[in-house]
Amino acid sequence: MPPQFPTARRLLTRQLPHRLLPPPPLPFAPPRALRLPPAPQPLPRGARRPPLLRGMASAAAPAPGSRAEAPAAEAAPRRLALEELSWDHSFVRELPGDPRSDTVPREVLHSCYSKVSPSAKVDDPKLVAWSDAVADLLDLDHKEFERPDFPRFFSGATPLVGSLPYAQCYGGHQFGVWAGQLGDGRAITLGEVVNSRGERWELQLKGCGKTPYSRFADGLAVLRSSIREFLCSEAMHGLGIPTTRALCLVETGKSVVRDMFYDGNAKEEPGAIVCRVAPSFLRFGSYQIHASRGKEDLEIVRRLADYTIHHHYPHLENMKKSEGLSFDAAIGDSPAIDLTSNKYAAWAVEVAERTAYLIARWQGVGFTHGVLNTDNMSVLGLTIDYGPFGFLDAFDPSYTPNTTDLPGKRYCFANQPDVGLWNIAQFTGPLSSAELISQDEANYIMERYGTKFMDEYQSIMTRKLGLTKYNKQLISKLLNNLAVDKVDYTNFFRLLSNVKADRGIPENELLVPLKAALLDIGKERKDAWISWVQTYIEELVESGIPDEERKAAMNSVNPKYILRNYLCQSAIDVAEQGDYEEVRRLLKVMQHPYDEQPGMEKYARLPPAWAYRPGVCMLSCSS
Repeated sequence: MPPQFPTARRLLTRQLPHRLLPPPPLPFAPPRALRLPPAPQPLPRGARRPPLLRGMASAAAPAPGSRAEAPAAEAAPRRLALEELSWDHSFVRELPGDPRSDTVPREVLHSCYSKVSPSAKVDDPKLVAWSDAVADLLDLDHKEFERPDFPRFFSGATPLVGSLPYAQCYGGHQFGVWAGQLGDGRAITLGEVVNSRGERWELQLKGCGKTPYSRFADGLAVLRSSIREFLCSEAMHGLGIPTTRALCLVETGKSVVRDMFYDGNAKEEPGAIVCRVAPSFLRFGSYQIHASRGKEDLEIVRRLADYTIHHHYPHLENMKKSEGLSFDAAIGDSPAIDLTSNKYAAWAVEVAERTAYLIARWQGVGFTHGVLNTDNMSVLGLTIDYGPFGFLDAFDPSYTPNTTDLPGKRYCFANQPDVGLWNIAQFTGPLSSAELISQDEANYIMERYGTKFMDEYQSIMTRKLGLTKYNKQLISKLLNNLAVDKVDYTNFFRLLSNVKADRGIPENELLVPLKAALLDIGKERKDAWISWVQTYIEELVESGIPDEERKAAMNSVNPKYILRNYLCQSAIDVAEQGDYEEVRRLLKVMQHPYDEQPGMEKYARLPPAWAYRPGVCMLSCSS
């Protein structure tokens, strides 16, 4: 049973009762304006700073629904063999490391990492799937995937030339309770590859053996969970949502014992390793762990913050007011803050805004991250660590994909915006302890999270409906209707683009475009939907956007294909029998989720009855 915890929703009302949060009541309303939570911990003595002018740093993220613009025409980079990759090791070079290199489970003090090599046993490893798009990020030649020895490199059996493996040390709050040291218990970073554009990409093998942070676990991963992580990393990128990526997935040829439901029924499963790729795998917990160890390690918090800003937020170094940073007025009773005076505060604001942007985008596509612990929150605002996750099928605000999250449902769909704020509060704590930010700045950082989330959420929902302005009442009524009738979230919004802006449509034809989503509704509910569609049509008419233009715009933000859990399970079932084609086919579909893709319509179908059994629609943290 998960521990009891103070919830984010209660935090927002400035009270912290130690009891489980009940599931959100139905009907469901859009998120309300988030309120400032109290400071996560007291400001250290002597850390008070004089009042500052308030500034604002924007989150470095694309606009909702937009695709990354193609770069200007330039010479294609030379495609590289694995032996030609340009490695760098700034994390190891610039930060303190563990003097030991063994994998004995232990507390690792005064260190950001431990040097350790992959140790998973392999037997004729096989390449299950790969991403050409991620290879392009590394300038890696696609022909490298055809090499007979490729699976050995990415199972860790053969070291990659130039790599310098390590496991990161971090801590975190798990289900709202401080868990102390956690760290990379089954993930080993090989190093950083710098591409021809100067971009830095860390390569990490997940499931490749024990590290000092493995505790009582074996450091391995199974094919089942690795397929889910590989596919969802690339599916989220296809949706335009910030995420870690996945280069390839290898089956080790060895079995791994797992008890999926922690019920004493352990069994052998195929072992696997996924190669994850990201600019950095730093998490909120990377800073928390050092602040939790007292004054002696607070300097590491500063060094880690300096490292992060230098390599991942370089625009914040040597800030000057003349460089064009924008300013806004103070919020509420908070004093004005000048972010040009403190790069650490400006950085933390960007972290908060990127996090808010990320969670708003999750809400837009109905994605629920099942384990939003602070050790699973990326400091770059990326979706990270795909354990239990799920996309909404029937719209249910209380949905959680994690059996460990029952019965409290701390991380259910409706709670995720508040949990994001709670986690930001924990992130500002180490920065305050290290005297990098003041209490006023910590408060402002959390205010910025709330403001950014509401701005992004309203923008996303407005675009999903094809409107020109946010209509709170219309959206609130729609979400209520979706929840009452358990309507498929993805299919409904995709079909909604077929509604015409025509007041003359007969009442008995208003629901025809939505017929495939509004299944088995009685007369009372039919009347409720007709009433909503009539109001919606009035808004469409007022907007004046031609139907075809609006349809194209809506289809660019309302995906036709999402990585439903039953689709993952179907691919897993055949992959465990040695057939990887469904994994590869599913990857191709999910790389273009907004396109119609003729012939692939079966991947947009509603889940079958078997999809609702445990182990498919919900999973535990075990893998």
